[in-house]
Amino acid sequence: MLTPALLQQLDRLAQHGQKYDAKTLTRADKMLNITPDTGMMLYQWLRFGRPAHVVEIGTSNGYSTLWLAAAAQAYGGRVTSLDVLQAKTTLARNNLNEAGLLDTVTLVTAEAGSWLRQQAAESAQLIFLDADRSLYASYWPLLTPVLAPGGLIVVDNAVSHAAECADFFARVRATPGFLCELLPIGKGEFIILKD
Repeated sequence: MLTPALLQQLDRLAQHGQKYDAKTLTRADKMLNITPDTGMMLYQWLRFGRPAHVVEIGTSNGYSTLWLAAAAQAYGGRVTSLDVLQAKTTLARNNLNEAGLLDTVTLVTAEAGSWLRQQAAESAQLIFLDADRSLYASYWPLLTPVLAPGGLIVVDNAVSHAAECADFFARVRATPGFLCELLPIGKGEFIILKD
């Protein structure tokens, strides 16, 4: 649940992330957090849809993971969050621990493509993509078997970085059995439903 203490932590992390990113030159070192309204959207969708297993690709400092984990904890769901950088995984672990949400999340430091190849078919009901957008098109054939029927893939930065996502969006739209829509929330959310 979104307790006052968690909302304060989320606000503090959002502000810190913006300030930190403004003075940090290297992309890999930035937090690149989602917007608070995107976090609220994810929280509401999870609370309503109650996906048993949520996969997040792109943990960073765990800001988005906190939104996902708060919702999942309320109904007994699980979140698996991946990042390629151990330093980011450590930041996320500390933030989740502070919020009392670490027991709801499995943090994995791994390349997403390799990790996805090892997952059981239809094992995730919601996948949140917020990582290196240049890799999304290569992830598509790995994401589709992992996503359960009726499941969603939510892609962040769909408007702010539309050119970087164009190949991925084209692959999705060309795949039968998937419905997609662009929502003007945050930096743009591309929603994919496995029909």
